[in-house]
Amino acid sequence: MEKNIFQHKVKSYTIWTLILLVIVAAIYFAVTELVPDDWFATHGADWLKGHGLRIFFIIAFSIVLYYALRKAIPRAMHLTMGKGKWTKKIKEEHEKRVKTLSKVFVVTSGILILVTALFMVLSEFGVNIGPLIAGFGIVGVAVGFGAQYLIRDLIAGLFIIMENQYNVGDVVRIGSISGIVEEINLRRTVLRDLDGVVHFIPNGESGVISNFTKEWSRVNLNVSVSYGTNLDHAIAVINRVCKEMAEEPHWKSSIIKTPQVLRVDNLGDSGIDIKILGDTKPIMQWDVMGEIRKRIKKAFDEEGIEIPWPHMKVYFGDTKPDAPKQ
Repeated sequence: MEKNIFQHKVKSYTIWTLILLVIVAAIYFAVTELVPDDWFATHGADWLKGHGLRIFFIIAFSIVLYYALRKAIPRAMHLTMGKGKWTKKIKEEHEKRVKTLSKVFVVTSGILILVTALFMVLSEFGVNIGPLIAGFGIVGVAVGFGAQYLIRDLIAGLFIIMENQYNVGDVVRIGSISGIVEEINLRRTVLRDLDGVVHFIPNGESGVISNFTKEWSRVNLNVSVSYGTNLDHAIAVINRVCKEMAEEPHWKSSIIKTPQVLRVDNLGDSGIDIKILGDTKPIMQWDVMGEIRKRIKKAFDEEGIEIPWPHMKVYFGDTKPDAPKQ
């Protein structure tokens, strides 16, 4: 955990160092290419008192504003989403939603602050930023025609976040890919599947999205017993095992509604399927189902209930297979 935190800090510092170098390079270019050589000798002191001081305050204010927003935005999300309908949502869902929205807003705010500060600094150096802004507008239109897929991804990502379709930490299936959401922004979603493979999915190509862990999850499990089993006895054993498990402190915090037998679900080729349903906290359904399977197997062995396996009976002629021998 500490290693991951250290790597994240190093990555963050590296990014901001690169951004600072870009700003310094832009300022250096403006000074060397756009300012006359004799300008510092005649106007240097007055310029530093006026424009230089304002540039310092612009940079300092931008840095302070960014770090203030990094602290304020998550708290604002907690306060805003803690009202109204959000009070009915479970704590885990609330935390995932806050984490996702906060990251998107912080990154967007940082880009806006950087661009605004850069233009303000250039204007202090006497650079006419009007043509630059107009040029960015023309370039933006040109890029827009050539980046239709990018615009589609951004719009789709905006709706995904606004509609709260999924958040960081959810287990989802997007198209044919299933995994846990590690990162989401306006352009793409990052999933990691059970094999540890990371998938980068453009939001515009998401299609049908299935969220397995939104607000709560469900135990949906079939258990097979042989045809010679007393079904009432088997159902009583299954319900007893599930009830005992749900009352244990370790599992009680993960189970919302105690799993129990819903019905006899199928008369199969080799056995009878009994369906079990229950509700759990998000992402806990697989752990609960695994534990239920283990306990039912142990209980069935103690009660003499047979779990079937595929088999067939073969006989010849007209004699019935179960007919007594003469």
